[in-house]
Amino acid sequence: MRIRGPRRVFSQVLLAQLAIVTGVTALATGLFLALFSDELDEQAMRRALAIARTTAAEPRFAEGVRTAPPSPGGPVQAAAERIRRASGAGYVVVMDRRGVRWSHPEPDRVGRRVSTDPSAALSGREVMEIDVGTLGRSARGKVPLRDGDGRIVGAVSVGIAYGNVRDGLLYSVPVLLACASGALASGAAAAYLVARRLRSRTHDLSFTDISALLAEREAMLHGIREGVVALDRRGRVRLANDEARRLLELDAADTGRPLEEVLPPGRVRDVLSGEVTGPDLLAVSGGRVLVANRMPTADGGAVATLRDRTELELLGRELDGTRGLLEALRAQDHEHANRLHALLGLLELGMHEEAAEFLAGAVGVRRATAEQVAGRVHDPLLAALLVGKATVAAERGVELRLAPDTLLPDRLVDPRDLVTVVGNLVDNALDAACGSRGARVEVSLRAEGRTVVLEVADTGPGVPAGWREEIFTEGWTRKESPAHRPRGIGLALVRRLAERYGGGAGVEDRDGGGAVFTVVLPDALTAPAAGGGSEEGSRGGGSAPGGGAVLGRPR
Repeated sequence: MRIRGPRRVFSQVLLAQLAIVTGVTALATGLFLALFSDELDEQAMRRALAIARTTAAEPRFAEGVRTAPPSPGGPVQAAAERIRRASGAGYVVVMDRRGVRWSHPEPDRVGRRVSTDPSAALSGREVMEIDVGTLGRSARGKVPLRDGDGRIVGAVSVGIAYGNVRDGLLYSVPVLLACASGALASGAAAAYLVARRLRSRTHDLSFTDISALLAEREAMLHGIREGVVALDRRGRVRLANDEARRLLELDAADTGRPLEEVLPPGRVRDVLSGEVTGPDLLAVSGGRVLVANRMPTADGGAVATLRDRTELELLGRELDGTRGLLEALRAQDHEHANRLHALLGLLELGMHEEAAEFLAGAVGVRRATAEQVAGRVHDPLLAALLVGKATVAAERGVELRLAPDTLLPDRLVDPRDLVTVVGNLVDNALDAACGSRGARVEVSLRAEGRTVVLEVADTGPGVPAGWREEIFTEGWTRKESPAHRPRGIGLALVRRLAERYGGGAGVEDRDGGGAVFTVVLPDALTAPAAGGGSEEGSRGGGSAPGGGAVLGRPR
């Protein structure tokens, strides 16, 4: 039967830490005992050597070896035994040059040769060693024995029984084990506290559960269609999923870098950094309209979500345009009904020539408007937009006209971008001019090389100097937002598109009152074809005073 270990992180970490603490404690104790044992051996040998030196320094031992034979009751034996008992040594052996003992703890061994080789000491060298002799294992010290003239007449060997050394070691073991047990208990308590804290941080999940959650998180983050950006407390990008990288134009190398280094100054960076707060904040990044939400985290960082609502914004603007066109068509329906009634009356009165003239005039105005726009703006998409805006302007009581210098060839790199810019500026100009005296909006579109310059002037109240930068900020508006979408994104989108082309957008006062919005789009036109004809186009029909073309007159 297979024994399974614990699955919880708390239990696994606790057991691992206890095993580590126990192993480290046992290893440290073993190493200490080994080093302590060596230290005790060293101390015992040095002590034996010191006793031997002291004994050899006594002149009577050298004199006794020279003048009297070895005897168990002789003066050398008696003096050596006194030193042995006083010092606590295991033995003090005095020998002559032949290695014959003159003293020994066992008197019957006096007069016999020593059991170990005395040649090193008899040659004049001092010796420290652990050796085994007739009295067992001992720590030994051997020194030469010299007479008054310095001649070697023998040697002194002192031994300390190894049992004494072992007793010192064993005496220290309980204290050492007590210290080791205390260290082990402290380590176990610390391991328990660490494991308990880890359990609270991991919610008592197993490693397999954590691994599965991590895999699920990665799949979820990179599978959802919302951008997710995680920041640490220092404002560095900690995580960005695939959608966030697409929306913010980031790459993998940007992870770990400060937000100021990976995003240009603007509302997006202000929202992500927390300088601008609030729910569902609008921002523009690279021509995309984003809705951002930021949630702080407990560690001082934050998680921000980004939703791409560019298509929704475009649909909302199309809905606004459709509603305007419906209102214009409804008004035209009434106007056409009135004209038909007038035409029917002329026919019933038999005024056929007058009826024909009346019908030709009504049709000619519409045709002239389309021809005037097409003659000055050669791009069909942009021309259609201006024709539609002319109808809306006429219905709202605003005169929409093209400036005399308007001339745009059909060489736009991306007509949709210019449609977005013109549509936003004309809508805002109509809103501003509506209700003013002599309500009028004038549009100037001209090409300067490959650069498109757009100017939209209105007769509205103008823009105060303090607002001329603020109005291009996402979310800024003085109008009431419709139910289907928030306002305050149009001018921000205009500036972002201009900056994407390397240009810019700004606003100034108009002579006589109102405002003039200017947008410069470098490289918005492709190079002209070689040998191409003139792009001047037709300027005829319906010219306004000063050479401009009136597209829609208020009714």
